[in-house]
Parts: sequence; C-alpha cells; structure tokens
Amino acid sequence: MTSQPSQAALLRKYDVPTPRYTSYPTVPYWNIDSFTNEKWIRAVRKTFEETNDTNGISIYIHLPFCESLCTYCACSTRITKNHNIEVPYIQALLKEWSFYRNIFGKRPLVRELHLGGGTPTFFSPQNLRWLITYILEEVELHHDFELSFEGHPNNTTREHLQTLFDLGATRVSFGVQDLDEKVQQTIHRIQPFENLQQVTMQAREIGYESVSFDLIYGLPFQTPFTVSDTIEKVLTLKPDRVSFYSYAHVPWLKPGQRGYETADLPSSSLKRHLYEIGRHLLRKANYADIGMDHFALRHDALFKAHVAGKLHRNFMGYTVTNTDLLIGLGASAISDAKYAYAQNEKKAEEYLGAIHHSGSAILKGHIHSDEDLLLKQCILQISCQGELSPELLMQVINARMLDALMEMEKEGILYLYEAGGLKVTTAGEPFIRNICRVFDSYMHETQSDREIFSKAI
Repeated sequence: MTSQPSQAALLRKYDVPTPRYTSYPTVPYWNIDSFTNEKWIRAVRKTFEETNDTNGISIYIHLPFCESLCTYCACSTRITKNHNIEVPYIQALLKEWSFYRNIFGKRPLVRELHLGGGTPTFFSPQNLRWLITYILEEVELHHDFELSFEGHPNNTTREHLQTLFDLGATRVSFGVQDLDEKVQQTIHRIQPFENLQQVTMQAREIGYESVSFDLIYGLPFQTPFTVSDTIEKVLTLKPDRVSFYSYAHVPWLKPGQRGYETADLPSSSLKRHLYEIGRHLLRKANYADIGMDHFALRHDALFKAHVAGKLHRNFMGYTVTNTDLLIGLGASAISDAKYAYAQNEKKAEEYLGAIHHSGSAILKGHIHSDEDLLLKQCILQISCQGELSPELLMQVINARMLDALMEMEKEGILYLYEAGGLKVTTAGEPFIRNICRVFDSYMHETQSDREIFSKAI
C-alpha cells in the first residue's frame, strides 16, 4: 500500500500560482470580446427582475483613497492627502447609482451594503453620512439588512463609528496585518496596538455586533515569534472574526512591493508554518475554520451561516448574504449580475471622467456561458462548504478533472463518494484553492498564469 506524501511534499507540489476564486471565471480570463454595455444592462435587468423581490440586492462601494501607501497592498488605491477629492468622488458615486436605478425601473430591495477600500474612513463622517443616506433613499431595506465597512485603526474616530452605526452599521473590519514594529516599518503600515485596542473598545461600547480583524502571513521579516506575538495580542481583544490571509507577492503588478527584497520574505515552508501557528492559536481560542483563511467565534453570523450551509463568497469575500445581484460602485469596483460580470475604470481620475461623461464607468466585463455558470457553482460549493454535490460533479466531470481528483484522494486531500460528489478532508483544508483550480477550465500551466496570480500557499 502506497503511503500518503508528507505535508512538506504536498506544499511543494501545490504552492503554485492560483486564483483566490472570489469569482469565476477570474478577471484575467474574462471573454471581453463578447461583452457589450447593452448585454450588461440586460443581465442586470434580468437578474434584478428574477431576485429583487425575494433575496434583494447587494451594494459594494469602493472608496480607494489612502493618505499613504502600504507597500504590501495589492488593492486598487489612490494615494493622496487631498481631502477635497471626497465631494466630487461622492457625487460620481451617486450619479453611477442613478444609472443603475434607471435600469431597475423600481425601488430595489437592499440586503447588504459594504464600504471597502482603500480606506473608507479617509472620508469624513459627514460625507459618509451624505453618501449612505442618499444611496438608501427610495429603497426598501431587507429585514436582514446589513451595513458594514472597513476601517483603519489609525484614522477611524469615534465619530466615524457612531455616525455609521446610527445609519445602520452593525459590523466593522479593521486592517491589522501585523503588530511587529520591524514588519510594520517594512510594509509602511505603522499602527500601534493601542490604536487598535481603542477603536475596538469604542465599537463595542457603541453597540457593533461584530468586529473583524484582517491579518496577513508571509510578510517580510515575519517569524514564528512575531506571528505568535501578533495573534496573542489580537486575541486579548476577542474579535468576532479573523481573516488570516496569505500575502500575495506580485511586484510585477504592484511596484510598491519592490520596497523589500524577495529574500526578506519567509520561504514557502516557513510561510506555511506561520499559518499553522496562527491557525493553532485561533482554534485553541475557540475560533472555527470558515472556508479559506477565515475564522469566527461560534456566536458570529459567519459561523452560523457556515454550519447551516448558507455561506456565500463574492468579490467582497465570504458573506452571510447570498444575493444574485451585486452592484459595485466606484473606481475598479466589480459587479456580479449572475449571468455576467462588469468592472469599472480602475484609476480614480478615469472613473470620475467616465461618470461625468456618461453616468457609467464600465471598463470591461464577461458574459457567462452555461459551462461558466455550472463551474462557478462547483467552486462556490467547495470554497464555502468544503464539499461538492453529486448532482453538480456529474454535470461537469471530465477525464482531466477525474484524474486530478483521484490523485488528490490518494494524497488525503479529499474524499470521493462512490455515488459521486466529494468532501474536503481536514488535511486538505489548506489546499481548497488547489481543489477549486481543478474545476477552472481557463487555468493552464503557462507563463501568463505565473505572472498573474500569487502562489496558493
């Protein structure tokens, strides 16, 4: 009987460029040639008519501005200290929202509204109140409506927290990344623990139901000691959720990451060890694994959705809200209309110009084929539930997929049922992205793939 390969051998094999699968197909493989604005409008209207009255819609607003560049960051940002940009940017957001309101033709039922960035708390509390109040005018709010936002511990004030709470916010996510001084200096993210402690306590005093922290492993100069120290300090604040992300080193796409050398980064084996240290400490503190890189306490809605099989994943990451229509507003924002995707102009100035000219800033998109829709469901089931139903697997399986899945079963990564379907094993949880990759008909072992995506582990 052949023994299973060691964890180290599996890490070497599967630590390859792989998407995070917040969408399928992933953005680099969108069929842009078949996309038109007219097709996108039809997809939005069709999805709205099919689902608005039941599940409602989600809204994501991208606020890209930051006062300084965090060099590890791979998000679409605009670095400036000029806060005069706030008003014209909000005016553009509201004009873009009017564009979609005209497509809907009636009042939308809003299930979810999330502010992401960049740094949403770059904007003043007064301007955020103006933005959200206008967006939520003449809409219906779902009975489970959730308003959430991302905050920077250094500039999120009590007024920010109170203003957004009064508008309906119940969840806030703070970007922590790492608390070691040398790491912070290297990634240009100086952020004292006391600032994080203060905003966390203020959010709880005001009444927020869920406080989340984002952490990253694989950053330059991280060691087992620094990661342990960061996690142990974070645990004293008892966040309801923790996202423990793998650092994506893509300096050819994000030049800011050239501020340090590849030699300053942990090796692949050490990087995975850093994750296992964090995972062990979080699980020891009663946090449960939720999908890829996420942990939650058992009272949190994310854990409850995971247990109930209702967890969903979209461009905002994991969410308890499963809506078929996600409208993305702002520079670089991506919308998902079930049958199609669309992305806005990436640079803030180009976004502002496009909105001023036509009310829309769509840069590119993708119209789903029937196969896309099936494979998207497969990837969602695996990434959200850690399993795949026989009904879906039997519709998409081919010889290439079967060979890859059978090999993964021999390696102890997953279990294939005789009646069809699969389940990810505990040992296979670190390789969920790789399992999803089996169902990605666009991915190939090419130079292009290696240049687009960060490594899976």
